Amino acid sequence: MLKGVDVISQTARYALRILGLLAAKPERWALGKDIAAETGIPANYLSKILNQLRKRGLVQSQKGWGGGFLVERRTLGTPIGEVVEVFDGKADNGRCVFELQACDAEHPCPLHHWWDRVRREYQAMLTTVTIGDLGQKG
Repeated sequence: MLKGVDVISQTARYALRILGLLAAKPERWALGKDIAAETGIPANYLSKILNQLRKRGLVQSQKGWGGGFLVERRTLGTPIGEVVEVFDGKADNGRCVFELQACDAEHPCPLHHWWDRVRREYQAMLTTVTIGDLGQKG
């Protein structure tokens, strides 16, 4: 992987995986242990991520029998970029893949033209793909 290329962090990927799992069955409560088993996310890490998602109003939590975690209905229409931003901050995809200081349309690096297209597609994905889309199979 090229060093200067921003990617979604492990934590943000886990958050998206959790939300996708919950979005697949938006009417059903899921236990933390079941989410951990289905996603492969370590339980202590899962707990921290679910807590952040709850604080942001993306999921509901309920303790006790019949409880667990449930995706908020309005979350289904949330672009995945908003979730990534919660965990990674604002994406800075303007960096040169070669980490050159002067890399732009006037002074392009060897990959500038291609990376610019990739960057635009990545931004489009972050703004158009929703949490609800993650819950769709196939």
